[in-house]
Amino acid sequence: MTTFVLVPGPHCGGWVWEGVTARLREAGAEVHPVTLTGLGDRRDLAGPGTDLETHIEELARLLDRIDAPQVVIAGHGAGIHPVLGVADRRPDRVGRIVHVDAGMPRDGESVLDLMPDPAARERLLDRAEDGWRVPPPTAAEWPARGSTAGVPDDELARLVRLAAPQPVRTLDQPLRLSGRADGVPTTGVLCTANGSSIAMVELVMSMGDPRYRKLTDPRVTFFELDTGHWPMLSTPDELAGVLLRAAAGEGRRVTVTPCERPVHPRPFLLNVPERPRERTGRIDLYPPDADEPRPAVVFVHGGPVPESAQPTPRDWPSFVGYGRYAASLGAVGVTLDHRLHGLGDYGRAAQDVAEAVELVRADPRVDGERVALWFFSAGGLLSADWLAAPPPWLRCVAATYPVLAPLPGWGLADSRFRPAVAVRAAERPPIVLTRVGLENAQIAGTVEEFLRAAEDCDAEVEVIDVPLGHHGFETIDHTAQTRHAVERAMGSVLRHLRQ
Repeated sequence: MTTFVLVPGPHCGGWVWEGVTARLREAGAEVHPVTLTGLGDRRDLAGPGTDLETHIEELARLLDRIDAPQVVIAGHGAGIHPVLGVADRRPDRVGRIVHVDAGMPRDGESVLDLMPDPAARERLLDRAEDGWRVPPPTAAEWPARGSTAGVPDDELARLVRLAAPQPVRTLDQPLRLSGRADGVPTTGVLCTANGSSIAMVELVMSMGDPRYRKLTDPRVTFFELDTGHWPMLSTPDELAGVLLRAAAGEGRRVTVTPCERPVHPRPFLLNVPERPRERTGRIDLYPPDADEPRPAVVFVHGGPVPESAQPTPRDWPSFVGYGRYAASLGAVGVTLDHRLHGLGDYGRAAQDVAEAVELVRADPRVDGERVALWFFSAGGLLSADWLAAPPPWLRCVAATYPVLAPLPGWGLADSRFRPAVAVRAAERPPIVLTRVGLENAQIAGTVEEFLRAAEDCDAEVEVIDVPLGHHGFETIDHTAQTRHAVERAMGSVLRHLRQ
């Protein structure tokens, strides 16, 4: 008989697992849905000193009482923090850790540290009652904490009614891990309507971030559920089935090994002539052979890219190739390294791009009144500022396999980085958008959202389709179709610069 311990996320008690608990027990499992101090019927037990360690110690005492050799312990969302904490302290008692639409916090990271939007963090802390309890979200606010797709109206109303204030120290106290649980088998349950999927995991891993190498361990498995962030409310039967299969060691294993199959070091798809490169700070310039100032194309990479990544994006063959290609056609090619190292870094990455553009415009070899910005992948969110308030010298915005709206689970729903909203500005430059047919479904959805908004406001958008292209096709798909797409996109951008 399998024993499960089910840990809810913030503001929720064990009641949130009721549907899943019933189905697991029907299958013969022993189930312990947890209500931690300060939540559910334990609200009155909390005080200003209630913190993450309080919850970890509670779980440790529960594991010590359970009469089973090992348990499968699942954490939903930020509930994974106390789950990982107790697994680190009782690794011999945990047979498997299940991340239910949850992240991968590391030693020293708190729940608030992993909230990408700094403004959202500040708003949350400002609302703390008595200085130590964060009130639960209102009905209108719950979707910003994670997609409520699939949750029936009555269950959503119940969530709002039963949610409790969360002790703030459970959110801002850093998680402390010694590594003792690193060998415990792990399963990720990814909720696709909240922006996570196995394909997204593999895409992130292809960037080479060493933090994700552990995901290729054969003891790590994944499942997908076609629902939002609350599968225990929207699809309890399916989630219970997934938990039983996870306990049996089932699930899909990821197929990308970052250290063996990195994408970005591969050659650029076009054979472009070498050009001299000039490096200043974070910026590389590829000047053309010209006696007069020429227009500039600034290529903005995506990410997040690990801060420790080597080489950095401006040295990747794809961006070297784009810079050289622009220069070979008479424009100043510009690449840069911005500091998008995590989802919370969009603000400083935007600042890096803005500063780079001003330096480029001030260069005497650049016609500062004719500049194009070209965004790639998740760098597409950085286009929002430029679309919302385009300066007169910005003659064109280009985007290639872009992310054009924050994915639901990114925690950026209320941020300014929403190109699908910004495109509705009264004045905007022409847009050249290259989309790929073999795109991640969640990313493709943001492009469709953007195009609907652009159509509604009569924005000038040229769409270049690459039906058989993948995300990052410049170093993956060396075909006539992808080469033509790059040539056409560059030709369109340069045409707008010369008008």
